[in-house]
Amino acid sequence: MIFENRPAVIGHRGLGSGDLAAPGGTGTVAENTVPSLLAALSAGASWIEIDVTRTADDALVLRHDPTTAEGAFLVDTTAEATGLPLLAEVFDALPPEVPVDVDVKTILEDAVDEPSRRTGALLLPVLEREARRRPLLVTSFDPSLLAHLRDNLRGVPLGLLTWHRFPLWHGIPAAAGLGLQAVGVHTASCGFDRPDTRLRPLEHCVDVAHKAGLEILAWCPPAEGVADYATAGFDALVVNDVPGVVRVLGEAPGTDAVPGAEAEAGV
Repeated sequence: MIFENRPAVIGHRGLGSGDLAAPGGTGTVAENTVPSLLAALSAGASWIEIDVTRTADDALVLRHDPTTAEGAFLVDTTAEATGLPLLAEVFDALPPEVPVDVDVKTILEDAVDEPSRRTGALLLPVLEREARRRPLLVTSFDPSLLAHLRDNLRGVPLGLLTWHRFPLWHGIPAAAGLGLQAVGVHTASCGFDRPDTRLRPLEHCVDVAHKAGLEILAWCPPAEGVADYATAGFDALVVNDVPGVVRVLGEAPGTDAVPGAEAEAGV
């Protein structure tokens, strides 16, 4: 079992994508930074999610896009020049008990570079070390990276991410067929915003995922909709509005206790 309290609240890139107001309105925190990760935990998240990719000097940094904010490609830029947080330093800055969902962003050059330089190869020893001190989940849109880690990394659950409106009837069997432990689906795949007659009831899809040995995550539902995902049986929610989601789940009947929910709700 990956997640203890269900649905687990996972802070998307920390407190959320973009620059979002920190709890208490004391300022802003940039995504994929230690302050954002710690703010998500303070707001009640039980897990945090980070994006990881590589640079020209084979460093692993936290960044969602393949470019810097100024538009330079990371694979053409040294880690120092990017000014981005290093994965190893971020792990060291977090309390060891904090669970982390590592969203791995492979890059175009992974198709042609030497295998030892590819993102998965660089990440493997870092994950092996980190798994000794905290729960980890590794997710990616790249099934080849997940297959590489599946064959070389023991004891760390892996999850396939599927894109906007990617059909659940493809994503769930794909993750199961790859021998993974989780599947992450975009909210647009779930039929709440645009009903799809080809989609079986969401509870049925989640049940099939569970019967296949998968835990299922949704990204990124708004606070006002998270109760529907809890009702459908989702195991985790990757969210931008951590305080709002924690509050709603704390008030929703039939959900597991969410760490920090009582404090966040003012109870």
